[in-house]
Amino acid sequence: MAHDGSLGLKAVGIGHNGGPALDPGAGWRLFCWKRAHARAWKTPPREIALARLARAEALGISYREYTAALLDTGVHL
Repeated sequence: MAHDGSLGLKAVGIGHNGGPALDPGAGWRLFCWKRAHARAWKTPPREIALARLARAEALGISYREYTAALLDTGVHL
């Protein structure tokens, strides 16, 4: 709630499609993020994938959860 008691909703102008803000550099940041995301989740070599899968099964979590933790922390669980 805003200080005046209203819900803080703004009237949207004609032609507004509800898309993202068009701040300077937003397109470049999105491009960089998508590229980094694709590189991080690229399929690793077979031996690495099998080792991660075995470790994930031993921990009782999915391969994707294990890989996400590895990418977030840089530490093998």
